[in-house]
Amino acid sequence: LHFFSPVDKMPLVEIICGEKTSPAALAQAFDYVIKIKKTPIVVNDSRGFFTSRVFGTYCYEGVAMLGEGYPAASIEQAAAQAGMPIGPLAVMDEVNLELGRKVRVQTRIDLEAEGKIYPSHPAEIVIDRMCDEFKRPGKKEGVGFYDYPQGGKKSLWHGLQACFAHADLAQPTPEQFTEMMDRLLFRQSIEAARCFEEDVLRSVADANIGSIFGIGMAPWTGGQLQFINYIGLNTFIERAEVLTQRYGDRFTPPEILKRMAKRGEIFE
Repeated sequence: LHFFSPVDKMPLVEIICGEKTSPAALAQAFDYVIKIKKTPIVVNDSRGFFTSRVFGTYCYEGVAMLGEGYPAASIEQAAAQAGMPIGPLAVMDEVNLELGRKVRVQTRIDLEAEGKIYPSHPAEIVIDRMCDEFKRPGKKEGVGFYDYPQGGKKSLWHGLQACFAHADLAQPTPEQFTEMMDRLLFRQSIEAARCFEEDVLRSVADANIGSIFGIGMAPWTGGQLQFINYIGLNTFIERAEVLTQRYGDRFTPPEILKRMAKRGEIFE
């Protein structure tokens, strides 16, 4: 069972099924989650499960924008205007950059041991600089992307502008700002579609419920797969392909989307 923090406020529990999980064990877990008045979703075991895997894409995309030179305040504002409850930089501080880096190192080791290639991400350069060069690993230490004064209100670290800002992006245009919002939402939905394609997810409903109640996906979207329906599969694919050309393979639309679009299907 995967609970979410803070446990007393987060309504979701992710039930993880392994290869040898029996129907009886699953039923018992499901009943337990209902009894403690939480909302269950059921996913198959895989690296990062569903929620952590997808939520990480949101955080990393925001950090990548910082590395490209976008102002930190614009990144957090783009997330807010897209409907996300907390900005990606604030989330990274909560999780802790150093902890995330340790997970990344272990993931690379595990994938290479399996004969697989670790997909590096531009956000990693920013995270490494924050930890090694600036010694700002996150909220627990009182310094991360934000400053956390004792007894005071958090605020974005003023040094971010000098360390990462690009003069040409100091004031994002309306088109650039819209693209920032698209990147934060599309990246999550693309990864959710991959989870569905790989049978990590067992149902469309679990994807949508889990993404809103567990991850905080913008409620107006109806969830990560419903967002694709809302945009329209063909339009979503076209936009994802544009983002792929500009920002890399992480935006490549999964084959399942192309097959569904060809058959006129939606996620339901």
